[in-house]
Amino acid sequence: MPDNKCQQIKCTVTECAYNTNVMCDAPMIQVDRNGVSKASNSPHTRCETFKPR
Repeated sequence: MPDNKCQQIKCTVTECAYNTNVMCDAPMIQVDRNGVSKASNSPHTRCETFKPR
């Protein structure tokens, strides 16, 4: 069963509307593969939740 505990997510993308004092305050985070079939490191992923200010 999923844990509904709030997680703290650090984000240095200050251009994002969800960034508050270098922390993400989006209600949900979606991370997808960055055009690869199988992610094996961080550059193979990207945040789809980004919303410009």
